[in-house]
Amino acid sequence: MINKGKLFVISGPSGAGKSTVIARLLKRLDNTYFSISATTREPRRGERNDIDYHFVSREKFESMIANDELLEWAEYVGNYYGTPAAPVDEKLNAGYDVILDIETKGAAEVMKKRPEAIGIFLFPGSFEILEQRLRARGTDSEEKVLKRLDQARRECEKVDMYQYVIINDRVETAADEAVAIMTAEKCRTAERKHYFV
Repeated sequence: MINKGKLFVISGPSGAGKSTVIARLLKRLDNTYFSISATTREPRRGERNDIDYHFVSREKFESMIANDELLEWAEYVGNYYGTPAAPVDEKLNAGYDVILDIETKGAAEVMKKRPEAIGIFLFPGSFEILEQRLRARGTDSEEKVLKRLDQARRECEKVDMYQYVIINDRVETAADEAVAIMTAEKCRTAERKHYFV
């Protein structure tokens, strides 16, 4: 009997290190699938369809919205972004754990549609550290850094909707904690009761 996989929603402000922690997780855990978002924006150089994103037309995306084929979606700078439900369900039913990397608004939508989803919020430990990280990137203007910090404060106000918080002050420790959470969730009594039948 294949146990259904678990759906993990990982959020956190820009600069929290989500991508790095998720990359470590995927290397360490078997049977884990990272959900690929759909978007209407043009591919950037080096991006590959169905690997980095599912690149679709605006018409196709709007038909996905109309047919309720997305777990969550948003429009950002004139383009749509969203999480197609079918590949997520396919992997969950095949026994894979699925990780979604989405912002708090999308996470709220997913958790409403899928109350069994497990929310993990990543934070670097303080807003001062977050600011240092954003400035160290050297890619954003002062105005953009301040906007990102303002956005981060708003996202952190939604932390109560997550079951877990990981303080990412060291990537390895943060990855260890994420692995521990994902492992513990699979050891719940409800998950293992069938062994006693």
